[in-house]
Amino acid sequence: MHTRRVVRVSAPAKINLALHVTGQQPDGYHLLDSLVMLCSPADTLTLREASESYLEVTGPMAGGVPTDLSNLVLKAAGVAGITAQITLEKHLPAAAGIGGGSSDAAACLRGLSLLSGASMPDPADQLVLGADVPVCQHNQLVRMQGIGGDLTLLGPPPDWPVVLVNPRVAVPTARVFSGLREKQNAPMQGEFPMSGDNRTRLAWLAEQRNDLQPPAIAAEPVIGDVLAALNERPGTLLARMSGSGATCFAIFSDVSTRDAAVSHLRTEQPGWWVMPANRLKAGFNPVVLPQDG
Repeated sequence: MHTRRVVRVSAPAKINLALHVTGQQPDGYHLLDSLVMLCSPADTLTLREASESYLEVTGPMAGGVPTDLSNLVLKAAGVAGITAQITLEKHLPAAAGIGGGSSDAAACLRGLSLLSGASMPDPADQLVLGADVPVCQHNQLVRMQGIGGDLTLLGPPPDWPVVLVNPRVAVPTARVFSGLREKQNAPMQGEFPMSGDNRTRLAWLAEQRNDLQPPAIAAEPVIGDVLAALNERPGTLLARMSGSGATCFAIFSDVSTRDAAVSHLRTEQPGWWVMPANRLKAGFNPVVLPQDG
């Protein structure tokens, strides 16, 4: 009986703690200056050796997710030049500003590397898949600049209790960028105070912004409702939209107030996707599972 290697890998959510749009290249690509961290929750990919690539999508967020070559997971397999049978268990909403598709593609590349023993594609090749793919390869706090390939690894992200909320509306990235009135904006001011206390770190972060938040709210006003609901909860220290939306995040003073906010929002807004989030402590790297028969 032929046995097949099996690999499982996590594709965590991505949060843009700050996102400044600093310019636009002649080819249309926008220049960014962003502070990024990965966190739970996550999608999960299971990869098996196969003679040709095949994608199956399962999980609570599988609805509407394509299984053809328009899915970044299969595109990632093409970039890697490795075939596999891939099962994508979706827990993150699509077109949500938390890097679901990009994180899936990044995880696929990590998994295929372990499955085959081949090296990972260079970051420049990963950029073909999307600006967020290279940053989704790092379980650190990262400053992402340029079109996504200029990464500065800062170290472990703060252990903040976080809530992620998506009002279950998809916001096309192109629509949000087209609504951005000013493309030449100031970069983040100074460096994130890695050695500072929590108060210092949050004060620095509060002085930054997400330049895509106003045009996203103009496109989908419910994003403003999400931010208002988060800011009303006891213990909220900072609320902001991630990426191009519509997911927003809030940092809380402690786990108990964070969990109380999750419970309240799930009751008051049963149609919203509301999830507690924490920095990743383990489970980022792919693992080999018992072989299939």
